Amino acid sequence: MEKRSLPAVLESLTEIRGFVKEAGKKAGIEEDRVYRLQLAVDEIATNIILYGYKDGDASAVISIGSELTDDALVIALEDHAPEFDPRTMQMPEAEDLERPLEERRMGGLGIFLAIRGVDRFDYRHENGANINVFEVRIAHE
Repeated sequence: MEKRSLPAVLESLTEIRGFVKEAGKKAGIEEDRVYRLQLAVDEIATNIILYGYKDGDASAVISIGSELTDDALVIALEDHAPEFDPRTMQMPEAEDLERPLEERRMGGLGIFLAIRGVDRFDYRHENGANINVFEVRIAHE
């Protein structure tokens, strides 16, 4: 698995997006699907930085890794912020999505879009680390 560790600051999002784009390109995934994967990873990484590390710990790190299997590109984000499983967020219902912005409940939409933007999303907590896993299947010809 190719892996990179970065400071958990908003400025690292550019490098995270580039990492995902390059991994998608190497895997031969269509540009629009890579873009959705970038958005998904970006949303979760932003939440980790803004909310997980909200106290601004200067030593805070976020790691990103990629692995290419026979049928998928797998991207993993790892952090040591307080434990948080994004799947536990209350997701918007269909009727919520149809309401005007000013009438919608705050929160959860970004995570909803992140999870829906990939073929598989998983979360686990191991050895004090949050690990968010994004998977995009590769079409074989």
